[in-house]
Amino acid sequence: MNLNKIFVLGNVTREPEVRSMPSGGQVTSFSMATNRFYTSQAGEKKQEAEFHNIVCFGKLADIASRYLNKGSLVLIEGRIKTRNWQDSTGVKHWKTEIIAETMQLGPRNSGAPSGNSNFPLRSEASGKFNKPEPENPNAGQDEIPVIQEDHSPISDGPVTFEDGAVDEIDIKDIPF
Repeated sequence: MNLNKIFVLGNVTREPEVRSMPSGGQVTSFSMATNRFYTSQAGEKKQEAEFHNIVCFGKLADIASRYLNKGSLVLIEGRIKTRNWQDSTGVKHWKTEIIAETMQLGPRNSGAPSGNSNFPLRSEASGKFNKPEPENPNAGQDEIPVIQEDHSPISDGPVTFEDGAVDEIDIKDIPF
């Protein structure tokens, strides 16, 4: 059995670019950066950035083009694809991309220049993660939507609502 699955959580580094395929479908591509914090053998705190090329198709491409901006925080689940081509001078080029299958948008204000975010931030002095206090007390209570392409939610049992009510579907109630 083989598995090609990747999860990346980071910030968009350039505005999404929208194109159309000959079939009429939409393709959106953008790049994002993920940061790694570590301590070197000499005891120095270091930060390392890795850049990723992301490609979205169909409905996911439309959503990415509408809601993502440079600086936006986003979680991408997808697969790795490497493609190659030869240019007009005969030089072979290689490009590794992440084909997005699921996207989860970060907080709405994640791209704001103020740096306000509901995600923990690493303090340079202590190296510990601190959660910033939001300016708006209700800001951290927004639900972050999960956007999936060609996936349908599957429930393993009854659905429980906030008020404690339980909703079950009886197989006899299905009209087909």
